[in-house]
Amino acid sequence: MDKSRFIFRSIVQSQPARHITSATSSKPPWICTACLRRTARPSILFRAQRQHRRWQSSNQQPADNPEFQSIVDNPPQLVRANRKHNTLGLLILAAIPVTAFILGCWQVQRLGWKTDLIAKFEDRLVREPLPLPPQIDPNAIKEFDYRRVYARGKLRHDREMLIGPRLHDGEDGYLVITPLDRSEQFPGFKGNTTILVCRGWISKDKAAQSARLDGLPQGEVVVQGLLREPWKKNMFTPDNVPQEGKWYFPDVYQMAEHVGSQPVWIEETMRPDLLTSYDRMAKGVPIGRTPEVNLRNNHTQYIFTWFSLSLATTIMMWMVIKKAPGGSSRRLRQSKEW
Repeated sequence: MDKSRFIFRSIVQSQPARHITSATSSKPPWICTACLRRTARPSILFRAQRQHRRWQSSNQQPADNPEFQSIVDNPPQLVRANRKHNTLGLLILAAIPVTAFILGCWQVQRLGWKTDLIAKFEDRLVREPLPLPPQIDPNAIKEFDYRRVYARGKLRHDREMLIGPRLHDGEDGYLVITPLDRSEQFPGFKGNTTILVCRGWISKDKAAQSARLDGLPQGEVVVQGLLREPWKKNMFTPDNVPQEGKWYFPDVYQMAEHVGSQPVWIEETMRPDLLTSYDRMAKGVPIGRTPEVNLRNNHTQYIFTWFSLSLATTIMMWMVIKKAPGGSSRRLRQSKEW
């Protein structure tokens, strides 16, 4: 009985001491984590570590450690990269300014050629109109392109052809092509004297001849216009269907064979007058073209475009060559001594 009472008294006396120890160890100024791993519980170890880190952050600076080294004490070493530029990429990049410069020089030559051609055509426009002979050599038309001529004869409206669709001031319509029979003007000539005359543009609602009786002159007429070289067809224009009366492109040789005339193309001209054009449109009379050269001359813009591209790509190539490969001129080598 005395022995059990002694054991109970020892347990009661040891409990307050254990409580005091746990209470005082929760907030120590410093604690050994190695000892806590062996004796303390996990929760007490976690709180102790957290309080230790908090104490270090509030009371100790990195520079307090005598072995601490900053970036100034151990600066990085700058070394050049040993990579090389892609040879194929440089060749392709170098070919762009060279090609653009060559195209710019070619456009300079084209500008001179186009300027001389327009000047030659304008010189032909100011001359007096020539009468057309009964027979015309198709190979000689090139030397008389844009030459003012006139012819007398009778318009064959029964063989009329409409080329279209064609736009004029934003409205849809057709070009009226009518053969001009000149056999009465040259009665002693036994050959073919008929030529093709492009009378001008009519609106789509005046395509039927019954809707434009004022535009179908009868008897002998005098046609004055420009002698033009046969047109050249591009790959996007559909083929003509003469059997169905569908003409999409003025193929002079095909049209001449269809109506039995010479492959000679005359474009009838008129003075540019807005009121006259409106009156002709209302009556169904074809609106002729103005006697001027309508060749486009955009080579100056092309010259500026190609030379600008050559200069820009040359600067780009110089910047690429000057800049070392790898994205930067130098590469920073990491220092492991920090």
